[in-house]
Amino acid sequence: MTKSPLFAALLTPHRSLSPQGIRWVIAFTCVMASIPGIAFYAMGAWPVVGLLGLDVLLLYWALTASLRDTEMFEEITLWPDALDIRHVTKKGRETALSFNPFFIRLSVVRDNEDRVTALKILTREGETEIGRFLTPDDKASFAEAFGHALSRAKR
Repeated sequence: MTKSPLFAALLTPHRSLSPQGIRWVIAFTCVMASIPGIAFYAMGAWPVVGLLGLDVLLLYWALTASLRDTEMFEEITLWPDALDIRHVTKKGRETALSFNPFFIRLSVVRDNEDRVTALKILTREGETEIGRFLTPDDKASFAEAFGHALSRAKR
């Protein structure tokens, strides 16, 4: 009989734009950049057109780089006798850590406005940050759920 985990979560970065959304944003940006581009070209300031095109290319690069970040994730599983953390980067590099839940503590770091800025697993050997790519609201809700599960595991 396999035991079931006390808590399991798959943390992934949130991306609001799909590939189709990126195409729409770039198309809209091209149309909007062409309006001043045509005006500057007509006045004889044709180098401005190239700079506007460079802006569109940089925006496209930034949006596609952001979309590639969705391939990263963290898998956190709390068993009665172990906490397993598996982190996979966008390039596919994997790091796996395992801790005894009786010897760890969840540290929630907050800023001056009481927003959660970091979640850390504290051990005798050091600390490990989890959910680095989550928004402050997502970090807060994860910390609450994980904190309850961790306290149940220590009973």
